[in-house]
Amino acid sequence: MVSFIVRRVLSTLPVMIIVAIVVFAMLRLTPGDPAVVIAGDQATAEQIARIRSNLGLDLPIHVQFVTWIGQLLQGDLGISIFTNMPVSTLIAQRLEPTLMLSLTTICFSVLVAVPLGVWAAWRSGTWTDRVIMVFSVLGFSFPVFVLGYLLIYEFGLTLKWLPTQGYKSPFSDPVGFVRSIIMPTITLSMIYIALVTRITRASVLEVLSEDYIRTARAKGQIERKVLFRHALKNAAVPIATIIGIGIALLIGGAVVTETVFNIPGLGRLVVDAILRRDYPIIQGLILVFSFTYIIINMLIDIAYTFFDPRIRY
Repeated sequence: MVSFIVRRVLSTLPVMIIVAIVVFAMLRLTPGDPAVVIAGDQATAEQIARIRSNLGLDLPIHVQFVTWIGQLLQGDLGISIFTNMPVSTLIAQRLEPTLMLSLTTICFSVLVAVPLGVWAAWRSGTWTDRVIMVFSVLGFSFPVFVLGYLLIYEFGLTLKWLPTQGYKSPFSDPVGFVRSIIMPTITLSMIYIALVTRITRASVLEVLSEDYIRTARAKGQIERKVLFRHALKNAAVPIATIIGIGIALLIGGAVVTETVFNIPGLGRLVVDAILRRDYPIIQGLILVFSFTYIIINMLIDIAYTFFDPRIRY
């Protein structure tokens, strides 16, 4: 098992290198000159050239890449063009809201979606199954920002139960954190719940037709134990896969959700950086999101060995 984990960790290194190359090339090949953006419309050619030289944009592309990789290996993501602050510092300042929102969304989604999927598989073909599947279709079809604004209107403006925007840290204001995170979590988790529910239903439904499930029932085991100890455990590999893949939905949805609820997280930082063409921040955030996604997929692959020991061989 140790050798499997080591091989899986080593296999992520080429992927990270390719991601770094793509991110560097993508931002260098997009239209627009950062030096012109910084200098403004009234700047002279000499001022633009001086800014380009300070940013290293006048160097050959391969020299820029080698310099950038060297800084990256040292944990230096560059300096923001507009705030003149280290990108790593800006990301660290915005990390907590996004991390807390992602954690609450994942926990809430899994706790809701997995039992729903198991229940739908158990009651396959009944009205319960149909209702759950209709809910899943609606979860896929409903835009995130529309649901967010509906929740704000109903629970924030009409009933005045929850704050409509902002974020409170759980370390300084636990009650305020819970109140501020409820609506963003529900908004962001809808599509995630729909995805996990459908995959859970399909996987458990397939397992329920196996011989060992009939044997467990014939031995007199209660239905709850059959469903969760035997069926769900053996259907866990595709469910774990879709949970890992769904992290990409969280990354994209967090940008919209944080904008709707005015949460000062990485999603808002992405929007601000794109509008300003702040290349170092854009590069840093894409790398952070990409590396996070790669690491989560690696952890999901390692988790397979606990669900199915045959995978490690």
